[in-house]
Amino acid sequence: MLRYQPILAITGLLLVALGVVMILPALVDLSAGNPDWMVFALSGVVTALVGAVFAIAGREDEPVGLNLKQAFILTTVLWFVLPGFAALPFLGLDVDYADAFFETVSGMTTTGSTVLTGLDSLPPGIHLWRSLLQWIGGVGIVVMAIIMLPFLKVGGMQLFHAESSDRSEKVLAKSFDLAAWIGGIYVGLTLLCALAYAAGGMTFFDAICHAMTTLSTGGFSTHDASFGYFGDNPELLWTGSFFMLAGAMPFVAYIGALRGRPYEIFRDPQVRALVGLLVIVCTGLAFQLTLTGEFTFGQALRHSTFNVVSVVTTTGYASLDYTQLGTFSVGLFFVLTYVGGCTGSTAGGIKIYRLVILWEIIRRQIRLLAHPSRVDPLRYAGRRIPADVPPSVLAFLTLYVGTTVIITMILAALGLDFVTAISAAVTAVGNVGPGLGEIVGPAGNFGSLPDAAKIALTFAMVLGRLELFTVLVLFDPAFWRW
Repeated sequence: MLRYQPILAITGLLLVALGVVMILPALVDLSAGNPDWMVFALSGVVTALVGAVFAIAGREDEPVGLNLKQAFILTTVLWFVLPGFAALPFLGLDVDYADAFFETVSGMTTTGSTVLTGLDSLPPGIHLWRSLLQWIGGVGIVVMAIIMLPFLKVGGMQLFHAESSDRSEKVLAKSFDLAAWIGGIYVGLTLLCALAYAAGGMTFFDAICHAMTTLSTGGFSTHDASFGYFGDNPELLWTGSFFMLAGAMPFVAYIGALRGRPYEIFRDPQVRALVGLLVIVCTGLAFQLTLTGEFTFGQALRHSTFNVVSVVTTTGYASLDYTQLGTFSVGLFFVLTYVGGCTGSTAGGIKIYRLVILWEIIRRQIRLLAHPSRVDPLRYAGRRIPADVPPSVLAFLTLYVGTTVIITMILAALGLDFVTAISAAVTAVGNVGPGLGEIVGPAGNFGSLPDAAKIALTFAMVLGRLELFTVLVLFDPAFWRW
């Protein structure tokens, strides 16, 4: 029999924690003399009280931890329940709950799509709350990757599972130390980013907010113009590019570096592939933009690097409207929307690891055509890849593309034009943020979409953030058989 008490208790405790966190934006608004502090205070009280009820109802005399099935259920439940309560403060902006829930899910999944306009005039508490949602979601997805993806076998984390060798049903017990390391590294990188932004010319408040949304590869900004608000500031653009890339690196590699293996991160094939891809694409785009005569090479390199890194790492910042740079740029950025960062990072998308595995599969298949009897095991970073990983990765890629097609068809059926529909679907499943076109492009937002489209995109964002299978496994009748 499935025990729901641990799921209820953990959900309750996290709701209490969420309610406590709401104190921070309440204090910011209170210090600024903004009456919206009462909205945060009331939302925090309601959230904490409901959480306390859940925690008490799920209390057990002898806790035995979570098994694998409970972990799958809990992961999915949390990514719907927590945003459900985290959306409450947005109701103070006179938006309906569908918009508030969309904004919150977009924040916690670190997607970065927004339905809000007039960001420059919003209260500081709301800006801090949006940034906090992405920051919390960023570290949450890394911890989820460490704990759950080894069992899904589609994320690649099983290759880095040596730090937490337990593969038993009690998946959370042996992951605590790893999660603590990740949390410390995440906080440290965020503080370094904030200091660098402040040194580059941002206000203290902007630096804090943008640091949280940079390391989480979320992309929420305090300005309607996104990073374009800061103009052609070389220091800020390069700082943003560096820390977006830092957020898209595998956090387990940082742990290895801090524990006496400083070159470990560069030994990872997915890191080398990601950096190599970025160097080639950013340099090529910079030359192409220079040839148009609109930019000097220095300007072109800064903006191409910033925006390419932003899209590949699924951050979603924009220093300019890259859809206005020509057909080539539009096509390039659309393709890059699929890529994503490294597995075990805050980035979304397909992930470089899976593309590396796909490349190895293709290479082996070509070799086998010429030498059918050849024994050619797949290897990654010198290790033999488990036999069940390649078909799982192929299944994920098929499902990923299929999901974007289905969401596109739903959005088209709701009256959206094809460019808006397909780019919104891809950006939602990939957790990228801006799409293409005048409506959902870098210069637009998702506020004008019908509520049904927002609901579909909200589900797509959660589905993509949880690597598809984490949610879809719950729809398999066999999952519920004991």
